[in-house]
Amino acid sequence: MLTAKQHELLRFIQQKLDDSGISPSFEEMKEALGLKSKSGIHRLISALEERGFLRRLPNRARALEVLKLPDAAKAPAPAGGSDNIVPLRKPAPALRPVAANDIIEVPLHGKIAAGVPIEAFEDHEQLSVPAALLGSGDHYALEVSGDSMVEAGILDGDYALIQKADTAREGEIVVALVDGENATLKYFRREGAMIRLDPANSAYEPQRYPAERVMVQGRLSGLLRRYH
Repeated sequence: MLTAKQHELLRFIQQKLDDSGISPSFEEMKEALGLKSKSGIHRLISALEERGFLRRLPNRARALEVLKLPDAAKAPAPAGGSDNIVPLRKPAPALRPVAANDIIEVPLHGKIAAGVPIEAFEDHEQLSVPAALLGSGDHYALEVSGDSMVEAGILDGDYALIQKADTAREGEIVVALVDGENATLKYFRREGAMIRLDPANSAYEPQRYPAERVMVQGRLSGLLRRYH
């Protein structure tokens, strides 16, 4: 059975889709359910996805599709049974084209070094990003710490928008995980059996590692800078 909050969120999303053809924003969902943070909405959506009630449409901002609804009119399922399910009687309205100024929320995974490698993948929050800055695929964000990529226009305090990937082409800027625990943002190059991670600052030396010590975690897709 769904929890009360899961049921409430599913109905709210379906109502917004019926009314406008556009999924509600995370802020709208948070306000509708009376939650204090958007992280609770993310947990509810993930739970509904796992149960097969909801689907996130890839590569589209604010794109959710309700696959089925629980039937509140029927009696509760017996212990150990499954939810009473009502398939949608009509498909959800087609989503409108994503506007260039639409917003996507991506996971913010702590800090990434643009200098000496530091641990990057911490418990994450969410960062609101203009959809126009992202391409296809899944993305996450990392806050840049250090100045070794300044000649590539990547400054301390910037947010690097990373497309998830486990491979990279020569010369791409990547998140490279070294020895399974330390991550850094650098140009990716091969030197025989070695991987060379190049800074974009003449004050820093390239870092060289045996290929088996380096794992690509993503490729730079864009940057977000906040001015204070």
